[in-house]
Formats: sequence, C-alpha cells, structure tokens
Amino acid sequence: MQIIPLGNRVLVEPMNEMDTKTSSGIIIPDTVSKEKPEQGKVIAVGEGKIADGKKIPMTIKKGDVVLFSKYGYEEIKVEGKEYYILEEDKILAIIK
Repeated sequence: MQIIPLGNRVLVEPMNEMDTKTSSGIIIPDTVSKEKPEQGKVIAVGEGKIADGKKIPMTIKKGDVVLFSKYGYEEIKVEGKEYYILEEDKILAIIK
C-alpha cells in the first residue's frame, strides 16, 4: 500500500526510543521517557500548498529526519506500522 499526502502534508515514520541517540552515541532507553516521539523520518511529501493561485513547493524532502510539534499530527496505522501525517508548518526543524 502506498500513502500519498495531499497538499502541504507530510507522512512521517516516528523514531522510537531505540532509535534515539545522543550526539556521543548513547542510546536513550525506553524507561527514560514514555512520551510520544517528536522526531521522525519523512516517508512521503505532498505536492505543496496553493496560495493566491500559485503552488508553493515543499521544503521538506523524502528521507529527511525532522523535529515536529508535539501535538501537531494525526496518527495512522498501516499494516501494523504507526505513521504520523502533519502539515509542513508543524515541522520545526530538519535534523542533519
């Protein structure tokens, strides 16, 4: 199954706690925080938002690792895997 976001929406695969590492390479265990992750990998992007009759291209690309707003997404499950759909405006930063 393929999911294609519409407009300025982005499909993100959340990074779980096992994927979260500090800059020195230390893995942060599951017991440290039970909150939902606020970063993930971009799986697909929409075509962009239309404003004043012109299409505004997306700045986020497939494969980017992003930091997003804690409460700014919709959760979906596809084939047992969890994804988030959020608007590009809810993405706070690209992590490189």
